Amino acid sequence: MAKSLEIPFLFPLVLFLAVLLCVDGMRFNNHGHKMRRGSWEGKLKMNFYHKSCPQAEDIVREIVSKKVKANPSLAAKLLRVHYHDCFVRGCDASLLLDSVAGEAASEKEARPNLSLAGFEIIDEIKSRLEQQCPKIVSCADILTLAARDAVSYEFERPLWNVFTGRVDGRVSLATEAARDLPSSGANFTALQKLFAESDLDVVDLVALSGAHTIGTARCGVFGRRLFNFTGKGDTDPSLNPSYASFLKSKCSDRSLRLNSSAVVGMDPTGPLSFDGGYFVSLLQHKGLFTSDAALLTDPSAASIASVF
Repeated sequence: MAKSLEIPFLFPLVLFLAVLLCVDGMRFNNHGHKMRRGSWEGKLKMNFYHKSCPQAEDIVREIVSKKVKANPSLAAKLLRVHYHDCFVRGCDASLLLDSVAGEAASEKEARPNLSLAGFEIIDEIKSRLEQQCPKIVSCADILTLAARDAVSYEFERPLWNVFTGRVDGRVSLATEAARDLPSSGANFTALQKLFAESDLDVVDLVALSGAHTIGTARCGVFGRRLFNFTGKGDTDPSLNPSYASFLKSKCSDRSLRLNSSAVVGMDPTGPLSFDGGYFVSLLQHKGLFTSDAALLTDPSAASIASVF
């Protein structure tokens, strides 16, 4: 039986998905400057491939469902790939481009993207679609559909509509990814500035942070909060004490914590379910990253998080 969507769950989900569409609205002009949202709105539409490749969305869903069924952790990974792509030059699949010898490093090589996974699934989908409809379906649309279908798998139906018709980007720079992607160690001021540069406000910031409701993180990403917050071997006092103790039990080897393969769920209520658990945990001061805890340092952001 498919899970039911209760009202406390549905509202943050719908808002989160609306924000994803807003991120998709950020593009660059010919001089590399970001264009504000609205300058190209309306160009995407439902069922863009209904004539040129009518089986496109079914093929994406078929492959993604098979992969996520075998490995549920892939839902978070594919969603993260989509997010990292969209935050740099918009949702144009520039993240998928490999570096060319003698030229600048591509987005894939930026430090925030080195831990991304799931590219082979996108490659498999693209290969299948090229057999069915050569040179028709963009990689940007594949990424967007795959993220939706991966997250939706546990509910046995698509959770939101995807507008298609994206054009693949041809510029991919590691320097832009390093500059534009929000850091897990960022404070609220830094987060708000980065989001504002993509025409996203504090509601968008809080809603998109809710993506941390699924997926895991290596101990090294947040280890400083546990063992050396101010450089004196201390723990971040904003962390819930019991949660901090739990995290230390999972990331106890200080000598290896930066390189350790040990991981914990980003949402202590469960790392595999796409729901509102992140916000419940956040209000209990159980946000895993500094960037999560930062939301509670701003009255507006904290108030928005409490609505979820």
